[in-house]
Amino acid sequence: MTMIDDPLVTTDWLAAHLDDSNVRIIDASFKLPGVLPLPIDDYLAAHIPGAVFFDVDAVSDHSVSLPHMYPDEKQFARDVAALGISSGDTVVAYDSGGWVAAPRAWWMFLSFGHRQVRVLDGGLKKWEAEGRPTNSGKVTPKPGKFQAKLDPSFIRSKQQLVGNLDTRAEQVIDARPRPRFEGTGAEPRPGLRGGHVPGSRNIPYAELFDPKTGAMKSLDELRRIFTGAGIELTRPIVTTCGSGVSAAVLTLALYRLGVRGSALYDGSWAEWGMPDGPPVATGPA
Repeated sequence: MTMIDDPLVTTDWLAAHLDDSNVRIIDASFKLPGVLPLPIDDYLAAHIPGAVFFDVDAVSDHSVSLPHMYPDEKQFARDVAALGISSGDTVVAYDSGGWVAAPRAWWMFLSFGHRQVRVLDGGLKKWEAEGRPTNSGKVTPKPGKFQAKLDPSFIRSKQQLVGNLDTRAEQVIDARPRPRFEGTGAEPRPGLRGGHVPGSRNIPYAELFDPKTGAMKSLDELRRIFTGAGIELTRPIVTTCGSGVSAAVLTLALYRLGVRGSALYDGSWAEWGMPDGPPVATGPA
């Protein structure tokens, strides 16, 4: 896989391009509700030099009660430009801990028509383990000029997934931990039912990377994980999770395996799992 095809960049690559005028680095770290310290506080304590904080909760549609749903084109363009990013830049997204939200940021940029976006393999954890430099405090960039046009095929709505219950035209993969998928573990957001979208498969996102190094597993290992879960890589795929963030880890891995045209269920379990929501299945897939 060439650099142009692979959505990942290595720490070596980023270290060599830290001072490039058209490379913009974003810390897109995210944590579940109630987990402290907050990602912004982690960012202020230590981040890759020049990185700005991409707040998944802020760059979202504030007119709905669901967490961090996709904003419209105007808001995305405005929020991204405020981070100092222009349409001609190469954006590199990373997480401070495990893989959670950098792939979500990557998928959002792609959805809004920005092709030059990559994810740092291993994130800040790998960067720091290699003894590379970090800075503290806030970075205040000069605003950029960014244009956004949303391709709606990158995301799915609840209505589309309800329609898919009958047709099963698209395979649905859930990135949540197994106990939550099976309905035996509590949801972090109160008031939601337990279980999963009927017919969906479960690939917990944490299984796709090496817990020691933080790097994503090899293409052979990724392929084995997906096929082992009963996924046909040549058929349409939708990824889902708790709130449309960690699902993008699966999306990123699928993209690395050559899958194109997959989609993200933006509302995910925060929407589907509501008390008056669509049908729910429990137990193993």
